[in-house]
Amino acid sequence: MVKKTDRKTERTRRHIRVRTKVSGTAERPRLCVYRSNTNIYAQVIDDVAGNTLVSASTLDKSVKTKKSNKEAAKEVGALIAKKALEKNIKTVVFDRGGYIYHGIIKELAEAAREGGLEF
Repeated sequence: MVKKTDRKTERTRRHIRVRTKVSGTAERPRLCVYRSNTNIYAQVIDDVAGNTLVSASTLDKSVKTKKSNKEAAKEVGALIAKKALEKNIKTVVFDRGGYIYHGIIKELAEAAREGGLEF
């Protein structure tokens, strides 16, 4: 009998594999992305101290698109870049969260780069 693969479990396994290699420091924090069916979340995290430095999502009032699509990802990417630059964070390590670098994740990353973040 062929078993159907659980996509959430596979993503979690990929995320754990990526997290063994990617870690954020105070000088170069980690830009972590999470995508649900309804929203997109991005955080800039210092893993050494265990603090979230900056966060943005489609739930923020300044984001006009309230869905999980490419337009919303562009807005969230620009917003996270703006907030990070206000706190003098210029370079980050990108953590795609086990998602394929395609579609929504790619749009968020490119918008963050255009906003001034380097990774």
